[in-house]
Amino acid sequence: MLDDLHIHDFYRDAGRILLALFNSFPAPSTVYVEDIAGPDTPDEFGLHSPRHLACLGAMTWLRQSGYIQFSQLVREEAIEEATLTHHSFLLLVTRNSDGISNARRLNDAVRNGSSPQLEALMVELMQQAGDARQSVPVS
Repeated sequence: MLDDLHIHDFYRDAGRILLALFNSFPAPSTVYVEDIAGPDTPDEFGLHSPRHLACLGAMTWLRQSGYIQFSQLVREEAIEEATLTHHSFLLLVTRNSDGISNARRLNDAVRNGSSPQLEALMVELMQQAGDARQSVPVS
């Protein structure tokens, strides 16, 4: 089986993006791709590395999927006036049966966890988010 490194990177990037916005909540902030994915190494034409672009893709995917909102992309360097959506804020402040918030669990997994641990937590959180969206009555 192939090791899906890009998926591991996605989960790590998505977790870091959510935490960055949680830590500045409720104030809108600018989130730089390099702060999430690390320094970029553009090629001889000035084009960003695949890793940088993948992180930028994670930012736009989080927006399209309703986890974050932002006013605009700043070139391919950052997202501006970014915040968590109401739904993501509630997801991160929710506590598990041990009384630990999802934000704390995510922070621990990003800082100290292995890729499989982080992946399992991100999948769990995204499933919780999906379950919560399905249970909201449509008016």
